Amino acid sequence: MADSAPAIAEEEKHESPAIIERKAEQLAKLIRSSSHFIAFTGAGISTSAGIPDFRGPEGAWTLRKQGRERTGKTTSTLQAIPTASHMALVALQDAGYLKYLVSQNCDGLHRKSGILPDRISELHGNSNREYCRDCGREYIRDFRAVASYEKSVHDHRTGRKCAMPGCGGVLLDTIINFGEQLPEEPHRKAREHAQNADLCLVLGSSLTVTPANEIPGIVGARKKSGRKLVICNLQSTPIDRLATLRVFAKTDELMVRVMEKLGVEIPAFILRRRLVVEVKVDGGTERHSVRVYGLDVDDTPASFLKSVRLENNRRCITREPFLINFKGGLEDDLGMKLKLELEFMGHYGEPNLEIVHDLAPAKEKEGEVVRAVYRLGYNPQNGEWETVLQN
Repeated sequence: MADSAPAIAEEEKHESPAIIERKAEQLAKLIRSSSHFIAFTGAGISTSAGIPDFRGPEGAWTLRKQGRERTGKTTSTLQAIPTASHMALVALQDAGYLKYLVSQNCDGLHRKSGILPDRISELHGNSNREYCRDCGREYIRDFRAVASYEKSVHDHRTGRKCAMPGCGGVLLDTIINFGEQLPEEPHRKAREHAQNADLCLVLGSSLTVTPANEIPGIVGARKKSGRKLVICNLQSTPIDRLATLRVFAKTDELMVRVMEKLGVEIPAFILRRRLVVEVKVDGGTERHSVRVYGLDVDDTPASFLKSVRLENNRRCITREPFLINFKGGLEDDLGMKLKLELEFMGHYGEPNLEIVHDLAPAKEKEGEVVRAVYRLGYNPQNGEWETVLQN
């Protein structure tokens, strides 16, 4: 917390572009030759997205320790766009270089950028993720998955209930506050990958918060046996002496150069969504139903819709589950098509999207629930959606 930050922040050090260029070449060579490369990230990776760090000159804890209010502009974690460094890590993952990512950040940008759920340990939680206390089911939300009412910091109830059939358990946020234990399985996986790593890259962390900061130290402690620790941060860390390569630069300054030398393109950020449409038709009564919901890449329930409207149906469903009952002849009245208008949370200014859904598969399996999955991609640069029917 603020008590752990000095009243006067350590001065940030910026190495020259020529030195960063040279060190980027060294890091690129280490990545190419690595067999188990992991990364460890802190708040510094998100500062270029407009999210403040903690211990920098204008860091959240520095300001609190000094009794100052922030005057500069910041960006909500819900509206922040993953940085070049976030997207570089995604590209390294997809190219087969990056085997695992450990993060101290709660902003959710790594998952949003495209890091796969089984490739990351979010040691301090994710402000967009909550889970059921009873059955353990996780939920990804396009809103802050915390309570909207006043409570103590150690009361993790969000005020919502589990939607799994027969459960209804209390949902808890995943944020780890000071004095609380790290989540057991993510912590175990982080340590396991650190034990196996021959290269660990730290991006934007002062490495002062325990026990998360022990992860890079596992790799650095084996320096004499050939394990490599690389640290990129503007301030010093307690384990700089263990680093094979130490870079004083903003993370984007380093990673853009590293990717150029690796010949791996940094992709533009696209907001990815998986939309499920389930239809059940009844030709006898001409009473049918459609259910619409979101899933993450690992089938974790994902809430990103604000409302769903069916064309020629006066009801607009504004709460999950988005279930619409409708009637009519499939050929005569509906033309074998359903037109669904989707409204999103809109953190990136996403416009409404119309899905034209084919009813033919559902008609062929009358009385059964027929499921279709759409992959949606929104480009915040041009404001356009791309829709692909997955199955």
